[in-house]
Amino acid sequence: QVQLVESGGGLVQAGGSLRLSCAASGRTFSRYAMGWFRQAPGKEREFVAAINWSGCSTYYTDSVKGRFIISRDNAKNTVFLQMDSLKPEDTAVYYCAARFTYSDSYYYTGGQYAIWGQGTQVTVSS
Repeated sequence: QVQLVESGGGLVQAGGSLRLSCAASGRTFSRYAMGWFRQAPGKEREFVAAINWSGCSTYYTDSVKGRFIISRDNAKNTVFLQMDSLKPEDTAVYYCAARFTYSDSYYYTGGQYAIWGQGTQVTVSS
């Protein structure tokens, strides 16, 4: 199975942008549906965005629609989360997750993913 390493987090002012990356080890990355989740202090982990194995289907939580874009490069074993127009409420630790699948589906609940990265901190100042 793959292992996941996130990067690209940091401190940014409100209205700014960040691009998160999630690098996967292993040779079967293209068989994994991928997702991004986040957890703010004192809050439960929440879904952010998901993408199917080919990158043709994506899904977002309402609060990030129009601001975040999930994408993937299967040749580079990497999934990305482009975050624009960031708000203080986007502050959280962001995690990528992977689910091995033979379907074209994306998945948007944490329980559907078996593999998780260690997380990267995103802090948006007002």
